[in-house]
Amino acid sequence: MGKGVLEVHLVDARGLSGSDFLVLASPLLPAGKIDPYVIVQYRSQERKSSVARDQGRNPCWNEVFKFQINSSAASAQHKLILRIMDHDHFSSDDFLGEATIDVTDIISLGAEHGSYHMNAAKHTVVLADSTYHGEIKVGITFTAAQVEEDDEEIGGWRHRSFNE
Repeated sequence: MGKGVLEVHLVDARGLSGSDFLVLASPLLPAGKIDPYVIVQYRSQERKSSVARDQGRNPCWNEVFKFQINSSAASAQHKLILRIMDHDHFSSDDFLGEATIDVTDIISLGAEHGSYHMNAAKHTVVLADSTYHGEIKVGITFTAAQVEEDDEEIGGWRHRSFNE
């Protein structure tokens, strides 16, 4: 299907639902405060955004992550999973929700045309039971790998001719 680089532009999120509802008697730890970050996953590859400290339920990241794509199966499904987490200092991080984006068409069009860009768009953030927990804005670009014209693949081996 396609070989190349999938670039994910993580823009921001809106209306995230938090899980820190403990009332703590400390001015340093206000109740209901969340510090979200995103784990972006494509198959076995994972990238982690920075923690959006003190931005609460409407964080902004404006970060780009790159994933190597090497798929020859035309029928393969290509999904990007964005897990939104809340960074906690004194306990394990909390899961706030996730968004799943099918990037199969983006990779196909990029492989066909050399490159394809999907402008930043909003995607719904949900929990496992599909309840709405906000939205996340992401732009995606796939750029196909350049194949050198003087390279020829023969029986699984790459043959290169050298012109002098």
